[in-house]
Amino acid sequence: MNANTFLQQLQAAVRRLQQTTEAELAPLSSEVLNYKSNAQSWSVFECLEHLNRYSRYYLPAFEKAMQHPQRSSAEVGYSWLGKKSLEVVRPGNGKASKTVKHMNPAGSQLSRGVLEEFLQHQSRLLAVLAAAHTADLNRKAVPVEFFRLLKLRLGEALEFVVLHEERHVQQAQRAAKQAQAAAPALVV
Repeated sequence: MNANTFLQQLQAAVRRLQQTTEAELAPLSSEVLNYKSNAQSWSVFECLEHLNRYSRYYLPAFEKAMQHPQRSSAEVGYSWLGKKSLEVVRPGNGKASKTVKHMNPAGSQLSRGVLEEFLQHQSRLLAVLAAAHTADLNRKAVPVEFFRLLKLRLGEALEFVVLHEERHVQQAQRAAKQAQAAAPALVV
């Protein structure tokens, strides 16, 4: 895919995530946002905190990878590792994935700050994507969070983060609907 089109699509997806979060999740009460349908499920806040933990790692990694811009290819390429990583987090992939322990927010005490941090990360991600227009998206420059000896190409890593966010924002939307259905008195 053409690099400019690729980055524009990722930027549009992040803007949709911002809009969804602001329009559908932010207006809900803290009780709804903390609601869990069962012990194994995540609340809206837990879904967003999981994404915040990834953003705390990947956003600085992206910025570091782009410190020395050098555009090399007009097309975005994929490695075997990149293709596999994207398939795992793709929102349409119905398979549940087990998260690494330090990225699992289950049981955390969470508040509205989680939602605000998530929106701040989205703004920062948009800035990274804008800056990526001058970067080599095919350069293996971003260490994988849970096994840093492995590296993804910059383009693959950017797409990974956006798809991962889409997947968990959809999960957060489902959690919010379950909370509203199970406890209509919580809805404000």
